[in-house]
Parts: sequence; C-alpha cells; structure tokens
Amino acid sequence: MSRIGKMPVPVPAGATVSVEGQTVTVKGPLGELKRSFPEGIAMAVENKQVVVTRADDTRFLKGCHGLWRTLVRNMCEGVTKGYSKALSIEGTGFKAAVNGKNLMLTLGFASPKAYPIPDGIKVTVTADVNLKVEGIDNQLVGLAAARIRSYYPVEPYKGKGVKYVGEIVKRKQGKTVA
Repeated sequence: MSRIGKMPVPVPAGATVSVEGQTVTVKGPLGELKRSFPEGIAMAVENKQVVVTRADDTRFLKGCHGLWRTLVRNMCEGVTKGYSKALSIEGTGFKAAVNGKNLMLTLGFASPKAYPIPDGIKVTVTADVNLKVEGIDNQLVGLAAARIRSYYPVEPYKGKGVKYVGEIVKRKQGKTVA
C-alpha cells in the first residue's frame, strides 16, 4: 500500500469536494477545480475527508495512488488558500511590466519578450523587477513561473537574469589575466 496514498485528505473549512464518475470537483472561496482521474482509482468523501483507493496492485495504479491523493490535497489547498511563486529580475536595464493579458519582459534582447498570461493566473509586478505569480492551480502557477524564468535564466558569472526568490545561484569566477 502506498504510504502517501493511504492517508485521507482532510477537506478544509469552506471547501466542498464531490466525486462524479471519474471526475473530482473541488469548490472553495477562491474558485473551482476539476480533474479526471484514471480507471482503477476510486475516491470517496467520508466524514469531511477524501479517501483514495486503488483497484489492484499493478505498477501503473501503484504509481497513481499516491499521485492522485496529493493532487486532491493540492486542489483543496488551492481553492482555500491559493498558491504563489515570487520571481526577481537582476541586471542593468532588465524590467517587467504587465500590459493587459501580456507580461512584457525587457531582458537585454533587441525587443521585449511578451509572455501571454494564462487564464486563472494573476501576475503582479512591483518596483519593475519583482514578480508574483498567483493562482489556485499549483501546476499552472509553477508552469507559468518556470516559463517566465526560461526567457533568461540566471547566469553564473554576473548573476543576471530571472530567478526565483530564495534561489541560490552558485557564482563562478570569470577569466583571469595572467
């Protein structure tokens, strides 16, 4: 039995979980999330807890058991608290600005990079160099932050680029003249 999969997921106050067929729906004060889970995985809501079980011990279902328990827990947390990732931009002349549904990134290229902000994600920019990506879907928040970072990852020589707040970049020594 999966150590993570066998633990029930507590439903937080203010959230409701419903299971219909192979779809789980979680509603809360911040929004609603839906996911379809595979055949062989069963979910039941009992006493304000979601219990995830599997039909047999095949390798696929063993892998899905703990995964789907964690996905349901993330959905419950997302609709009640939400998720956020903080990014910072370092470099001379590097900055960001939100322009409608696009995030405009000036990162030293010939023209600014435009990142279309997906639905369900809110990006806020403070002081032109601090970004905060927020949303209720943990996977979507992480994906958006990773895509923004991918335009100019931090390089190890001068430390220029887009990085997560708290990310440690190991600096390298540049060329030395003999």
